[in-house]
Amino acid sequence: MPRPPLDGLIDDLYYLAGTPPYARLMLPPAPSALLIVNLGAPFRIRAGTEIEAAEYADGCVITMPTRAYEFGYPLPTRSVGVHVKPWGLAPFLPAPAAELCDRPVTIEQVWGRPAVARLRDRLASADGPNAMLTLLEEELRRRLRETAGLGLVRHTSNVIAATGGTVAIGELSVAAGVSNTHLAQRFKELIGVTPKRMARTHRFTSTVFGIDPTGPIDWSDLAGGGGYFDQAHFGHEFRAFTGLTPTRYLEVRRRFLREHPGHTLEGWPLPAD
Repeated sequence: MPRPPLDGLIDDLYYLAGTPPYARLMLPPAPSALLIVNLGAPFRIRAGTEIEAAEYADGCVITMPTRAYEFGYPLPTRSVGVHVKPWGLAPFLPAPAAELCDRPVTIEQVWGRPAVARLRDRLASADGPNAMLTLLEEELRRRLRETAGLGLVRHTSNVIAATGGTVAIGELSVAAGVSNTHLAQRFKELIGVTPKRMARTHRFTSTVFGIDPTGPIDWSDLAGGGGYFDQAHFGHEFRAFTGLTPTRYLEVRRRFLREHPGHTLEGWPLPAD
């Protein structure tokens, strides 16, 4: 866990090395953002089935997505990264988050080639993973800047999260004392999506994380408990977020459990092979 004030922006920093469970993993949309500094061979990201995969050598920055991403990892892989709260990238970006929505960019495009080259050199020569994560945290702390509207967006996002995305969006702006338009603009500037889209993502992930893939599933009960109109509505959301039907998703989750029991990544990334 990073120290204040980064703890209000970041969930955790991580080190990844070795062979991933699958060469290609699909990451459904979630209420989070991501920053990766790559230290190995380039990896590939495809942001949507209709988009060609792009290669990332130095790393990438991904604001909160609205579609599933496919990651193609080199074998082996080596990187350090940051799991970021939905609004957490805003103080480090040179442009509004909406301009980067569903458009992964390289770290070089965000911080510039000389700065990234220095950072990667320092990380590559660091004395072990802990030292690498400390270096990355220090880099983030150094780059932190004041961001207008951050308190409003963070507070409102936390209300959405606390309700699992079921809060009435109109109530959020009333409680915050701002107009719906102002709140939506701030969200798009700092997160890249509207409060309504964030609530929809929270509702989906909250419902899916409640699935136990090892047991029988009553899809109708699950849909109702998640606040969906009916099972068909839930199925439509499932395909919109993952490209899979609920039953196909369950098959893929069970495959991961069967082939890699107890793996640290089991749960959200899905095999795309």
